[in-house]
Parts: sequence; structure tokens; C-alpha cells
Amino acid sequence: MSRGLRRQVPALVIGGLALVAALSGTVYAAGKINGRSVKVKSMPGNRLALGSVPGNRLKPGALQGSQLAPGSITGIQIDASTLGQVPSAIHADTAESARDAETALNAANAENARTVNGHEVGCKTGTRPFAGACWQTLPSDAALNATAAAAACASSGGELPDALSLVAFSQQPGVTLAEGGEWSSDLTNVSGVDLYAAITVSSSGAVSSAVSTATRRFRCVLPLIN
Repeated sequence: MSRGLRRQVPALVIGGLALVAALSGTVYAAGKINGRSVKVKSMPGNRLALGSVPGNRLKPGALQGSQLAPGSITGIQIDASTLGQVPSAIHADTAESARDAETALNAANAENARTVNGHEVGCKTGTRPFAGACWQTLPSDAALNATAAAAACASSGGELPDALSLVAFSQQPGVTLAEGGEWSSDLTNVSGVDLYAAITVSSSGAVSSAVSTATRRFRCVLPLIN
């Protein structure tokens, strides 16, 4: 019995040493494994700890959009030069908005051209624009004294023209003043109560005067805003 045991001791010793050596080698190998020790493409992604691989270690195009978590990439991380053309629907919306804005602006400008603070702008039939106002193209049918003529113009929203403007208007194409002269708004002198003379302009454009009680034809000057 003791002889057999003595025969087995060397084998047991050798076996124990071999086991210790094998275990030591495994521990040593485990401690030495790193990224360089792993064969390329030998480790699947699900064996990696989250966040253990930085973005600069990934091959461009290695990840598809469907593999990215929502919100994992922000705008500042995207190279704008790599983006394709903006979808045409966006251009269509922008173009439609631009057309709507232009149409509205044109409509507003057109309305502003015809109105000022809601009032129509322009000369009515029977008048023509001159010196920033609307002048009646024909003199009055009736001849009135100076006071009555001024009142008639005032009742229609206008006034008698001043003498020099009436002279200038008489020189416009197609304009002919009444024979005997037309009243202007200018006075020459006042000699007493209701005793004064007013300047008149003849059909030839000549300037004269007449007492206020005389009768003359006249034309009114109306504002552009009606």
C-alpha cells in the first residue's frame, strides 16, 4: 500500500503543477485582453457596454438612421453639406406664402392709390387735375356777384382760384375762360363796408378787376380728396 502511494506521488505532484500553470495562464490571458487582442468583426455589438465606443471610432456610414435612438443626434452634429435638397413641399409652401404676401401688398397699394384715410382720391367727371387740385373744366352757367360765386364754390367743397393760378390754368390746352372774365379769390382794395373790387381774368388771360357787386361767371377748384 505504501509502495503504491509512493509511486503515485510524483504523478500527483506533476498533475498539480500542471493545473496551477493552466489556471495562472487563464488569469494572465484574461488580464491581457484589450481591443487590439480582439479579432476584427469577431465581437457583435450587443457584447459592448453602452457608451464604451466613441463616435470617432466608428466607420463613416456604419450606422443607419433607423439604428439611432430618437434625439441622439442634434443639429450642430450634422454637416449641412451632407444634406440633400430641401423637400419641394417646403418650397411650395414658401412660394405660396410669398405669392399671398405679394398679392396682399399689391391690393393694399392699389387701394392706397385710390383712397386716403378711407376717402376717394382723384378728380370727378367735369374736372381735371391741375396744381394739385381738381379744376372745373367749364365755367359756371350763371353769372353771379363775387360773394355769391365764392359761396357757390364753398357749397361744393371747393373755392375760387387765386388770380395767378387762374391765369396759368387759362394757358392749359383745351381751356377757355368765359368772355368778360371770371372771378378769382383775390381782392384789389376795400373802400368801405362791402365796397371792394376783385380781380378777374379774361379769356385771353388778361388780369383786370371788377366791383364785387358786378356779375361774372366763375369756376371752382376742388380738392383731390372727395
